[in-house]
Amino acid sequence: MPFDLTLEEGKFLIKLTRNTVKTFLNIRQTLKPPKDTLPKLYEKCGVFVTINTFNKGEKNLRGCIGYPYPTSSLIEAVIDSAINAATEDPRFPSMTFGEVDNCVFEVSVLTPPKLIHVDNPKKYIEQIKVGQDGLIIEKGYSRGLLLPQVPVEWQWSAEEFLCQCCIKAGLPPDSWLTKSVKIYKFTAIIFEEQAPNGEIKHLNLNQ
Repeated sequence: MPFDLTLEEGKFLIKLTRNTVKTFLNIRQTLKPPKDTLPKLYEKCGVFVTINTFNKGEKNLRGCIGYPYPTSSLIEAVIDSAINAATEDPRFPSMTFGEVDNCVFEVSVLTPPKLIHVDNPKKYIEQIKVGQDGLIIEKGYSRGLLLPQVPVEWQWSAEEFLCQCCIKAGLPPDSWLTKSVKIYKFTAIIFEEQAPNGEIKHLNLNQ
């Protein structure tokens, strides 16, 4: 049976990310998993935490870091990713405590990435469903990951999604057409705040 999460479990994780970041930025302490954490949340899962600034309904990325592979328990990976998204994303300076209440939090729980096998690289386009799949592109030591919600937000086609993931990996955009590149896909269960400290929803990318 595939791993799934209820809305209540998603709310638990979102509230945990917010509390984790506030606590760390305020007193530099890392929260422990709450005592009422369900056993299910100790299963190993990949996860990404995304933090966006929120101004008059408009969101802008403030930090996004996570674990592509199920190497840690979900609850511990969420706590670690929340702190890293707030303080270690190389694209941004570390957040300050005063920023937290003007940000919205998003948690994406990933299925294990699966290598896509094709006999012709052009067929990758047929294997990717925008609004369902996230991508990882690897070549040598270069790797780029984009979550499933990214191509939906930018209204990319499957081909544009592949090109942008190559760019994220620091590769030329058409690198996905070379046979030395490995491409993996995964899906995600996504929960997000609609406003800072606001309603939490299960994000359906196909709506």
